[in-house]
Amino acid sequence: MAAGTVPAVTAPEVSVVIPIYNEAENLRDLVARVHEALAPRPGGFELICVDDGSRDGSDKLLVELAAERPWLKPVILARNYGQSTALQAGFERALGRYVATLDGDLQNDPLDLPALLDRLETDDSIDMISGWREHRQDRAISRRLPSRMANRLISWATKVELHDYGCALKVYRREIIERIHLYGELHRFIPSLAKEAGARIAEVPVRHHARTRGVSKYGIDRTFRVILDLLLIVFVLRYRQRPLHVFGGLGLSLATPGVLILAYLMALKILGEEIGHRPLLMAGTMLVLVGLQFIVAGLISEMLVRIYHEGGARPQYHVRSARMPADGSR
Repeated sequence: MAAGTVPAVTAPEVSVVIPIYNEAENLRDLVARVHEALAPRPGGFELICVDDGSRDGSDKLLVELAAERPWLKPVILARNYGQSTALQAGFERALGRYVATLDGDLQNDPLDLPALLDRLETDDSIDMISGWREHRQDRAISRRLPSRMANRLISWATKVELHDYGCALKVYRREIIERIHLYGELHRFIPSLAKEAGARIAEVPVRHHARTRGVSKYGIDRTFRVILDLLLIVFVLRYRQRPLHVFGGLGLSLATPGVLILAYLMALKILGEEIGHRPLLMAGTMLVLVGLQFIVAGLISEMLVRIYHEGGARPQYHVRSARMPADGSR
């Protein structure tokens, strides 16, 4: 090799992305189990753990564990951005041909990964496999029942039929990950975003374990956030490229009866009737004004969409520190 030549970096076959938030009690076992599951596979793997502003020392423990494990690549976010942004930070650093995700609480079983990856590798008709916690081990009914309701609602609204949208254990072909961008709390709707990006999706039952250490980060309030996020995802999937259709359609549906009401009142005025005291005059005027406002909002949204697609996007997150392996790979 000539002097000064940088050796080529061989990308691993599999990248595993795990968002971490206050999971110090589980980290050692999590890292060990991922290694146990993927080390025997040819092609190599990398484990990207994204610490999302933990306050229990998870970030320091990740750096400590990575010191002796070149395949472990911690990313330490500057603050708590949320699970979607943590996943996006990991996706942007993933080098593998296949990308897998799971939670950091050990309720997902890393030993399920090889079977999912094998199927994705051998079945060209699938671009993404989503886990299905068919036998959930959550003790609290306050988690299981809302989850079932949310899964049915999301499947109905997005037309992507899955039993378990909330399962973090998923595997993807790299090109699918490169086509989607997560922000806010869109991690719950990755299958819908992937489907829009052209992914062919399969669902496979996987194991699920009860949490034994640490504290769950989810509560009943998540159900209400899911409903609000669902409104966003339906709008994004159906009208992201044409917001005028939804705002303009709503505006026309309001303005049209308003115009008809005002035309009717004008005809009465021409015939000599007094219309100034009629409630219909106020109703017609309000319908026209509100309808015009929605149409203008649609036009402004169209301009914003144009700016979004034609202009550069600002950074979504800031990294405080991230350990880089000695060979210079990410």
